[in-house]
Amino acid sequence: MGQASRQRIVILGGSFGGLTAAHALRRSPVRERLEITVVSKDDRFTFIPSLPWVTMGHKSLEQISFPIRPSLEAKGIRCVSGEAERIDAQARKVVLAAGDLEYDYLVIATGHRSANEAVPGLGPFDGPGHSLMSPREAVEAGEAWKRFLDDPGPMVIGSAPGASCLGPAYEFAFEVDHALKRRGMRHRVPITFVTPEPFLGHFGVGGMGRARQFLEGEFEHRDIRYRTSAAVSKITASSVELAGGEAFESRYSLIIPPLAGVPAIARSPGLGNPKGFVPTDEAFRHKEFENVYAVGVAVGYPPVDQTPVPVNFPKTGHMTVQMAKAAARNIAAAITGGAPTRRPPFVECILDMGDTAARMLADPVRPPRNRVKMSVGRRWLWAKQLYAPYFTWKMRTGRV
Repeated sequence: MGQASRQRIVILGGSFGGLTAAHALRRSPVRERLEITVVSKDDRFTFIPSLPWVTMGHKSLEQISFPIRPSLEAKGIRCVSGEAERIDAQARKVVLAAGDLEYDYLVIATGHRSANEAVPGLGPFDGPGHSLMSPREAVEAGEAWKRFLDDPGPMVIGSAPGASCLGPAYEFAFEVDHALKRRGMRHRVPITFVTPEPFLGHFGVGGMGRARQFLEGEFEHRDIRYRTSAAVSKITASSVELAGGEAFESRYSLIIPPLAGVPAIARSPGLGNPKGFVPTDEAFRHKEFENVYAVGVAVGYPPVDQTPVPVNFPKTGHMTVQMAKAAARNIAAAITGGAPTRRPPFVECILDMGDTAARMLADPVRPPRNRVKMSVGRRWLWAKQLYAPYFTWKMRTGRV
């Protein structure tokens, strides 16, 4: 293809990674040479970190989402509704039910599939357990939370073996504790936190500074008992069972599941690993197909360390945005013959604790690190509350 030819960019996914990559490419120095198409199975962008607030009744889905098609088309980016069936990397095309899409460069930002089936009874639509990993699940968990308040009892909150998105479980435990205290009901609800992490605050990244000591102290101060290296094996309407026989009574059980790759990757020979995630180099480029990039949850990162119960490496929204911007820069560099950007992502997050919040930073996210910071205070809670609508506005208007 000639130097001045239009380059067909296909981006799979309409969430953090996909929209960031699309808008970053639209603003890149080579934008006049690009035809950008986003393929999304969802017609709305949802600010996923706010899903615990949806469950607690603080926000509605409409308040944390927007339709993506008008947003993209206003910037000259084509939007295709649908889900990739498979990718033929040799032929450089994406197979959709409505027809094939050929590409010169592909960005895989397909996110994850929640492997709820890993724990019998996890549900939430075919079992008594609840989760927070999708808008539908957050709404269902919120409806169950309202019913629970009418007839409270023991609760179990935590994550399943192999989980990687561990933060929402901590947030939900703190938010529930705070909400129950405000209602004068906390004494009626014993809370147990179960996690596959070898210690609190491991987060799948080997820990973050003094997060372990801080979280242990907070759980003890709030009378939240906890089990680490816990392998949830079954959820019933009245209990959560662990491998080894230990069981906890529970009338409301919220367990974060492990994540798996989407079916399209599994159906694409040579593209993903056995779990359906995409192996990349430090430039987020596929190790075999140099015109294929992957960002966000779709990227196959190995665990930071071996733990008694499996804990997988997380890919937060903050990290996903970094990956997507880097992939966009590297595609532009590949088109112009420049050198790729290679910088390991860092993580910065704010943990909502109901009445306060903790801000944590680790750079890079995998140890050893150059920087580790932690700060606690109500100002971080206010910052989190303000950041959610600000980020959603930026994503809707393409100001990535």
